[in-house]
Amino acid sequence: MRALVCDHGLRCDPAYPKPALPSGEALVRVRLAGICNTDVELVRGYMGFQGVLGHEFVGEVVQPPDPAWQGKRVVGDINAACYACETCQAGRHTHCPHRTTLGIFRRDGAFADFLRLPIPNLYPVPDFVTDEQAVFVEPLAAACEILEQVAIRPTDRVVVLGDGKLGLLVSAVLRLTGAALRLVGRHPDKLAIAAAWGVAAQPGSGDLPAGWADVVVECTGSPTGFALARKLLRPRGTLVLKSTYHGALPVDMSALVVDEITLVGSRCGPFAPALRLLESGLIDPTPLISAEYALSDGEAAFTRAVEPGVLKVLLRP
Repeated sequence: MRALVCDHGLRCDPAYPKPALPSGEALVRVRLAGICNTDVELVRGYMGFQGVLGHEFVGEVVQPPDPAWQGKRVVGDINAACYACETCQAGRHTHCPHRTTLGIFRRDGAFADFLRLPIPNLYPVPDFVTDEQAVFVEPLAAACEILEQVAIRPTDRVVVLGDGKLGLLVSAVLRLTGAALRLVGRHPDKLAIAAAWGVAAQPGSGDLPAGWADVVVECTGSPTGFALARKLLRPRGTLVLKSTYHGALPVDMSALVVDEITLVGSRCGPFAPALRLLESGLIDPTPLISAEYALSDGEAAFTRAVEPGVLKVLLRP
């Protein structure tokens, strides 16, 4: 099969081995996949990953262990857990110490003709959700995870920092809470997407005074974003960290203690609510699509994905 392989760089392999199926796993033909910032960082050496990239996808089950799954259009939870250890039994499968992660850690990913995942990881896609919408389920689920972790009330004041793909999806989800929401970014075209969804989007923090927010969601992954988040957050507020940071981050820990700040790390999230948001029409992420490439043009797709102003770049095997 064809595959886009991370191996001290990026290359398209036209004859990569087709996945062998362990017990309980299904073979999925990839219909559409999305390039994430994590994929870009993996090519640059993050985590030392070698293998097939890609974890955002929609596909069709072609070889399931259970015939009931044959031909189903699916998306997939990227964390393939053991579902037997104490962590999994406690409902924390995304932190299973034995897990593999699609296209990120010890498991080949979605930038290929086929991938494999355990049946418990698969979620059928409703008929009225298009492939172009379904390919966003994984990052949309990550946005939904915030509401699994933090109780945001309609009376709260919330700031989302960063108008990249994740910041926009987070804003789309949090606007449904009825909270007083502001998206702070730097790119007028991206802010316009959020504004079209009914989000109050602005370039820079502007009129927001220090301590205005009850909750700040930091989606920039930059030291300046973290510093701005702290400035905008009131004492006893909640700071949600939705991006990883490169290297060590200088943090005034004493100020966090004095202001009694709640820090919440947030990453993967629930797929079922994300699919319901798409099926209901409450969220349509397709305005985030900047370009689509054939899998064989994967290297060009990655070049495009890192260009300034580009949002989601898709690969279609």
